[in-house]
Amino acid sequence: MLQFGDKQPGLMYRDRPAAFGIAERSDLIAVVLVEKPGLPGWFDLPGGALDPGEDGLVAVVREFGEETGLVVRPQPRPFARAAQFFLNTDGSPFNNLAEFYQLAVEGEAPGLKIEDDHTLVWLEPAQALISLRHDAHAWALTAWLRRRR
Repeated sequence: MLQFGDKQPGLMYRDRPAAFGIAERSDLIAVVLVEKPGLPGWFDLPGGALDPGEDGLVAVVREFGEETGLVVRPQPRPFARAAQFFLNTDGSPFNNLAEFYQLAVEGEAPGLKIEDDHTLVWLEPAQALISLRHDAHAWALTAWLRRRR
């Protein structure tokens, strides 16, 4: 698995299984703008950590709904896997062990959206590539774009 990010000395990074998705609509890519109090906003692919008992397929559908209010259908297998060292907003060090899924948008369900600090934004792929916070997300988007051609 490709590893992205740098460890800060003295921190123990806990492995965290995660799933993220790429959904396209009218040649635009779904991303989320995350805005936490006291921090500058950033863009991520929708998704996140697996809950106990979940696999990547279940997690990416749940997370996508919670962050965007969209109902999505994933391809049955991830198209890419990559890891990313990062510090959570509370300072906790994690190594996201991420699976990346191609998703089809099946509809909108605003009641699914529970993460008020996440806003769905549709970006052109090139803009998404330079805007995504995590290198692993940008790499996965690049891999997805290359598979499409």
